[in-house]
Amino acid sequence: MPNIKSAKKRVKVIKAKTAQNKMVKSNLKTVLKKADAATSAKAPESEAAVRAAIKAVDRACAKGLMHKNCAARKKSQLAKKLNAAKA
Repeated sequence: MPNIKSAKKRVKVIKAKTAQNKMVKSNLKTVLKKADAATSAKAPESEAAVRAAIKAVDRACAKGLMHKNCAARKKSQLAKKLNAAKA
């Protein structure tokens, strides 16, 4: 347990940021799973699901929760699955 006032504040801030990051990551995983399921089932709403997933990936990348190359790879994989489902 920290004794210094600034260290105590850092613990509080880190706890709040960790909760926020966990929420964003969890939502990202959910959206990616929905997009994957929609493209696998060749559902008519798969394009909207992929668009939402790409938006979530971009948002996570902008917040620093995901490396830019990882985000680019995820978006590429989503586009590839969507194109395969359309064909």
